Amino acid sequence: MNALSISVVLLWVAVIVLALLVWALSRQVGVLFERVAPMGALVTDAGPAVGSPSPTFKLPSLTSAPVAIGGASAAPTLLFFLSPTCPVCKKLLPVLKSLRVDEGRRLEVVLASDGEPDAQRHFIQAQRLEDFPYVLSTELGMGYRVSKLPYAVLLDVRGSVVAKGLINSREQLDSLLNAHDMQVSSIQSYLGQAAVDATAKAA
Repeated sequence: MNALSISVVLLWVAVIVLALLVWALSRQVGVLFERVAPMGALVTDAGPAVGSPSPTFKLPSLTSAPVAIGGASAAPTLLFFLSPTCPVCKKLLPVLKSLRVDEGRRLEVVLASDGEPDAQRHFIQAQRLEDFPYVLSTELGMGYRVSKLPYAVLLDVRGSVVAKGLINSREQLDSLLNAHDMQVSSIQSYLGQAAVDATAKAA
């Protein structure tokens, strides 16, 4: 009986130690998450500034009726600049399809590129992009000063630029929508202001 009692006590001690270790580990994970902030889209200074009106365009589409960009609209518009030769762009196409399904009528997703129409039509067919408005316009890319791909610009219903930047992942694409919902220019600016506020409170 003594040996059995000692074994039970040792087992309970082991359980308590493990519980303490799990608690300590969870605290460390929380601290690490706070230190490794989410990476938003890489905002550039080129093109229309966040908060300013977008230039207006009326462009033909390879997959739909002509597309109006800029000015008042029924829903926010996400312009996604891509190229058939851009591997990262192709990686993000399933993300855009999922986003389009999730957002429905609350967001209009427009794909934008330039180049030969025949090559673009082949790309559209190969990637099954027929459901997206797909515009070809060098002037559109110049209007937003797009120099690298993939690049995205989010316009609100008034036609103002509310978020923009280089996109390499689903998280960075989501950051544009999150910036719009939080009414900030970018996730980076929000985190920077949060850090300033925390420092001011600690002082």
